[in-house]
Amino acid sequence: MATVELYLVRHGQTYLNKYHRIQGWSDSPLTAKGIADAKRAGERLAHVKFAAAYASDTTRAQNTAKNILAANQAPVSLTTEPAFREENFGYFEGLDTGFTWHTLGTPVGLDSFNAMIAKLTIEKTKDMFHAQDPFGDAEDNDAFWARVQPGLDRAIVAASDGDRLLIATHSTTIRSIVSKYSDIDVSVPVDNGSITKITVTDGKYKVNDYNNTTGKVK
Repeated sequence: MATVELYLVRHGQTYLNKYHRIQGWSDSPLTAKGIADAKRAGERLAHVKFAAAYASDTTRAQNTAKNILAANQAPVSLTTEPAFREENFGYFEGLDTGFTWHTLGTPVGLDSFNAMIAKLTIEKTKDMFHAQDPFGDAEDNDAFWARVQPGLDRAIVAASDGDRLLIATHSTTIRSIVSKYSDIDVSVPVDNGSITKITVTDGKYKVNDYNNTTGKVK
């Protein structure tokens, strides 16, 4: 059986994170804390010999990956992969998070993004964003997975048995992958710089660790 290990790391804090703005496909630089988040993840993963490294095509994910690789002995180059972008929030990108969650969630009795995910599931929450976007640009769940799953498949097919892959990506992307392949409660948010480990054996996914911020990651 062929086994590949995925180490999914959420990018470090950005200025839009700091200001509580929805980011999605939009981008902003890492803050000083964000750089520290990335370096801390690099220190925690320094013992992992990566066979390949991927990041979404946002600068925040790429710079996070570069900081992680700087602490790693594995001589691998970084591959940018648009498939690993954050969810596209369409019209709602750049808006204040509290205002947006209130606007979308309060009419159905939910006052936060985490509450929407807990009650509706993360999949139906994507569909809600798409349905409420006046321009129709926000991804629904089907559009999201039509983008993300082929990227995962490409990375796994390119790997050899026993390979470990770094993937620097985004909060909702990580939560969605974990939701699809486990029964873990993804209403618990993913922290900047946290590590989620997934083992893929002959196409079957197993989530070994979710949103690990302090403990050792094997």
